[in-house]
Amino acid sequence: MTAHLVAVLAAGLVLAGCGSDTPSATPAAGAADPLCAKVAAHWPSTVSSKDRVSVDVSGNPSTNVAKTVAAWGDPAIIARCGVDAPGPSTDCIEADDIDWVMSSLSDGKRFVTYGRVPAIEVLVPSAYSPEPLVLAAFDQAAGQVPQNAHRCN
Repeated sequence: MTAHLVAVLAAGLVLAGCGSDTPSATPAAGAADPLCAKVAAHWPSTVSSKDRVSVDVSGNPSTNVAKTVAAWGDPAIIARCGVDAPGPSTDCIEADDIDWVMSSLSDGKRFVTYGRVPAIEVLVPSAYSPEPLVLAAFDQAAGQVPQNAHRCN
């Protein structure tokens, strides 16, 4: 992960609000894409047996854009639609016919769909280890974005 990307993630996404148990997140730059509305309509109700929780969405976005951010559990698993699609990577994994690029964070993993634009990001705290097991919950949501020619191989 490049230093620039780390800085963007640090500035754009906060996993816990100051003095609050409600997770905070900033919608992705491409969240207004119409496909993200379809994704948001298919966010799962539970992930790893954890119910969906409210998210403090910063930046005062429209309701449709705010729905493109979702969270489950405590510590929160956070998903956003509209992030930049990753380039080819050796850290590409396939889970239930959805391709994901995985990267390590200080306390968990970041997964971004590969070969789908707009891309979906899922941040999974290490408390849910092994983190890739949560990805099956996002099959329906990720499936709303058509797969292009890029695949994990």
